[in-house]
Amino acid sequence: MSRKIALVTGAGSGIGRAASLALAAEGFDLVLAGRRLEPLEETGRLVREQGREALAVPTDVTDAQSVRALFATIEERYGRLDFLFNNAGIGARAVPVDELAVEEWDRVVATNLNGMFYCAREAFGLMRRQRPMGGRIVNNGSISAHAPRPFSAPYTATKHAVTGLTKALALDGRPYDIACGQIDIGNAATDMTARMQEGVPQADGSIRPEPRMDVRHVGEAIAFMARLPLDSNVLFMTIMATKMPFVGRG
Repeated sequence: MSRKIALVTGAGSGIGRAASLALAAEGFDLVLAGRRLEPLEETGRLVREQGREALAVPTDVTDAQSVRALFATIEERYGRLDFLFNNAGIGARAVPVDELAVEEWDRVVATNLNGMFYCAREAFGLMRRQRPMGGRIVNNGSISAHAPRPFSAPYTATKHAVTGLTKALALDGRPYDIACGQIDIGNAATDMTARMQEGVPQADGSIRPEPRMDVRHVGEAIAFMARLPLDSNVLFMTIMATKMPFVGRG
């Protein structure tokens, strides 16, 4: 097959936009999903500047029906999906766990875990049905799943769960040529990490600035995972700002 179709959730900005552009450079046509149409259209414009097709589909990943409609659109228009970057995610306020509203916990779980499951579920089904069968799913995990930040229980717990989902999908996808991997990202330079330049809480209680890396490198790492043949898989990749506090006592 000459045409390759990729879906990126949370494609309107940050890591999602960087991944979309890197995948376009790799020869994929893009389906761009996210809550707001305007930023998706801007990502689409940038993708089309690279000579690839881009379809923006406003989607709420916390709503299983919205996700189902997204994949119905993909199947109707393209007949297949070769790559899913399961990227959409949010965090919560950095407060002691007893001060965190239950509604905030539910919102993070709905996006980071339920939304990722809904998208993976639909992608898995389409990849099983299509001919030739198979495809690849890459979940956006986090190094927080391995080394939490202070006051990050909802984000850390959901990203830890994503790791379990990745392993289960990697196992269950074997008979259908569906490869599943995960990328754990540390301190990519996006709007969400801008505050790190001023200082963020450390495990010892101090507030210190942290180095960041160009988000373009994250996109390139995702494109590397996407271009592998289906008999090869990067199960877990960690990409991080080299000098950020992660390894060691920090």
